[in-house]
Amino acid sequence: MPNKKSAEKRVRQSTVRRLRNKSVKSKIKTIYKNLTAAVNEQKHDEAINILNQYQSYCDKAVKNNILHINTAARYKAKASKLVNPGK
Repeated sequence: MPNKKSAEKRVRQSTVRRLRNKSVKSKIKTIYKNLTAAVNEQKHDEAINILNQYQSYCDKAVKNNILHINTAARYKAKASKLVNPGK
């Protein structure tokens, strides 16, 4: 339990930020799940569109300091290999 006003404010701020970050990470995971489903159903055009959306969300998460840049790069590389396994 915080004893000072500034500490109470930090608790409120961190709670709001944690929920915001959680929603963004959840959205990224959902898009990846949609991507794997499209690849498994062999819908290549749809998979490419979802891949572009996925990469965009990862980049936005990096810009807002939700993901580390190397983490986003790893996610995007994994997704690209999923869509284009031969390359």
